[in-house]
Amino acid sequence: MAKRKYGNKKRRQCSLPPANPDPQGVRLLNLQLFAEGEDKTEQATPHRLREARKRGQVMKSMELNAAINMAGMAFFFLLFWPFFQNGIFAMLQHFLRTLPVEAAAGDLPIMLVMRLSLQHYMKLVLPFLLAAFFTGFIANVMQVGFLISTEAIKPQLNRLNPVEGFKRILSRRSLFELVKSVLKVVIFALVCYFYLRSQLQPMLLLLGQEPGVTARLLGKILVGLAFRVAAVFFMLALIDFIYQRHEYLKNLRMSRREIKDEYKQLEGDPHVRSRLRERQRAIARERSLARVPEATVVVTNPTELAVALRYNEKEDGAPLVLAKGAGVLARRIREIARDYRIPVITNPPVARLLYREVEIGGEIPVELYQAVAEILAMVYRLQEKERLRRRRAL
Repeated sequence: MAKRKYGNKKRRQCSLPPANPDPQGVRLLNLQLFAEGEDKTEQATPHRLREARKRGQVMKSMELNAAINMAGMAFFFLLFWPFFQNGIFAMLQHFLRTLPVEAAAGDLPIMLVMRLSLQHYMKLVLPFLLAAFFTGFIANVMQVGFLISTEAIKPQLNRLNPVEGFKRILSRRSLFELVKSVLKVVIFALVCYFYLRSQLQPMLLLLGQEPGVTARLLGKILVGLAFRVAAVFFMLALIDFIYQRHEYLKNLRMSRREIKDEYKQLEGDPHVRSRLRERQRAIARERSLARVPEATVVVTNPTELAVALRYNEKEDGAPLVLAKGAGVLARRIREIARDYRIPVITNPPVARLLYREVEIGGEIPVELYQAVAEILAMVYRLQEKERLRRRRAL
C-alpha cells in the first residue's frame, strides 16, 4: 500500500505542467506579449518629428505647390505680357520677313538658322522658366522650410518587393490620389469649357482685326483662364493639405512603449538617473560638511534641523548658508560644530526658515536680517565672555 501511494503521488506530481506559482508573474508575461502588438495611438514626439525631417519625411502638398506656381505665373504673365507680346512679334517678323530676304540673297546655312531660332526662343521663354523655378522653390520652402536630405534618393530594396508594391497600389493613399486626379481633370475641364464658351463671341470678333488687338484680347483671355484654374487649384490644395497633414501625423504616431523607450534613450534609465542624483546629493553633502568648520554659528531646531551660517564683515555682504541638513545630516553638522567649538544656537523658527528658503552657498533673505543679527549678537557676546574668562584664568 505504501509503495502504491508513493507511486501514485509521484505520477501525479510528474503529470502536472510547469507553471509559475505567482499569478502576478503570469499576468505580467501576458502584458508583455500583448505589448508587442500595441497600437500606435499617441501623437509623435518632437524628437520623432525632428528625426523624420532629417530623413526627408516631411508634410508637403503637391497640389498647394501647383496652386502657388499657377497663381505666380499668372501674375508674372499679367505683368510682363507686353514683353511677351513684343517678343512674339519680333520672332515672327524675323522668320517671316528677314530670313526670306536673306535666303533669297544667297545661301543661308541651316546651322545659322537653328542658332538664331534658339536665341529668339530662349530670349522669349527663359524669363518665364526662371519665374516658374523660383515660384516653385518658394512654394516648397513655405511648406517645408530649407531642407537638404539624401535619404529619399538612397536605393531601398523593399521597393522591389512586388507584394509591398501591390499594397501601395491598393492603399488608401493611392485611392485618394486617384479620386483627386479624376476630380481635378473633371473640374478643370468644366472651368475651361464654361469660361472659353463665355469668351467665344469676343474671339469670333477678332476675325479681320489687327494683330495687336488680337494679341491683347488673347492675353486677357489666357490670364483670366489662368486665374480661374489657380483658384480651382487652391480649393483642391486646401483639401489635399488637410489630408496630407492627417496622413503624415498618423504615420508618425507612436505607441506608449515607443515613447517610453525614446524617453529612456534621450534621458537615460530612470533608475540610473535616480542613482546619479543620489550620488550628486551625497557629493554636495560632503562638500557642504567640509565647509562647516568655517561657520560662525550653527542654528538648530534643535534636533531635526541644523543650518551652518558664516558672516565675515570683510568678505560677506550678508550671512551665508554654508551647510544645512535634516536628521542624520543635522546631527553630523552639530558634531562638527562641537569639534571645532562653533556656537550652536537653538532657534526653531529661524532654523526652519533658513532650511526651507535658502540654498547652500546663498545669502539669507532680507526678512531674516533682524533675527540672524540677534543670533550673531548672542554669539559675539558668548565669544567675548569666553575671552574674558581666559584672560582671568591667565
